[in-house]
Amino acid sequence: MAANLEGRSLPKAAVQSSSAHRIGERRFYLSFAVALVVAVFLGFARTFFLRAWFPEWAAAHGAPEAIFYVHGMAFAAWYLLLVAQASLITMRRTAWHRRIGVASAGLAVAIVALGVAASLTAARRRTGFFDVPLPPLQFLVVPILIIALYSVFVTLAFIARQTPQAHKRYILLASVVMVEAAVGRWPFGFMRAMSPVPYLEMPSLVTDLFLLPMLAWDLRSRGQVHPVTQWGGLAILSSHLSRGLIAQTAVWLALAEWAVHLLGP
Repeated sequence: MAANLEGRSLPKAAVQSSSAHRIGERRFYLSFAVALVVAVFLGFARTFFLRAWFPEWAAAHGAPEAIFYVHGMAFAAWYLLLVAQASLITMRRTAWHRRIGVASAGLAVAIVALGVAASLTAARRRTGFFDVPLPPLQFLVVPILIIALYSVFVTLAFIARQTPQAHKRYILLASVVMVEAAVGRWPFGFMRAMSPVPYLEMPSLVTDLFLLPMLAWDLRSRGQVHPVTQWGGLAILSSHLSRGLIAQTAVWLALAEWAVHLLGP
């Protein structure tokens, strides 16, 4: 028999079951973090990580402005930190995990600031966003909504840091919503195909598929979907379905034009 937090004993089978659940949970979050890193590397390999090996592709499809190099490093650091934090929990280095988590708030702020600046920089180009046929002021709604949702999820994760089950799900949602930037650059032909879901572009649809493992884990581990997964997932899906309509409104176009001119005439 083993003692629980209240001093009462627990059956050995219950202790083993609880231990197995914790091990399974750690493996799930670490595996999910690694999958996101692979997705990011795959999307930005030719224009950022392996740029020297793909000079022609990088010159035609990679952003030349210096801010994108800084933004790319911060973006990559977030996903590497995600793996590092999940690894620390797997190794039971909880104290280090918490210290690094508090310090990483500064990285999140930098990602938001750099993301907004990079998005406005791309929207001001005469050619607009690379490999995007939409007018730049219309497409600007995509990165801005991504950054907005990321900001909300990271803020909620920081607030809920004393509630581990909510905290870790908010962090995953923040990472999922941002991964669309990489998914849209995957070197696969089907990424340019017509989406089978109306009003949902293929990169958005593939990004939404990253929510399925979270749903599956919730059902397996809890028997029901966690509220953070449910409402956060719906927020991501709603943003994907609505941003095409938002981009065409006069209010958005006026706001986007004003924002772009903040960087200069």
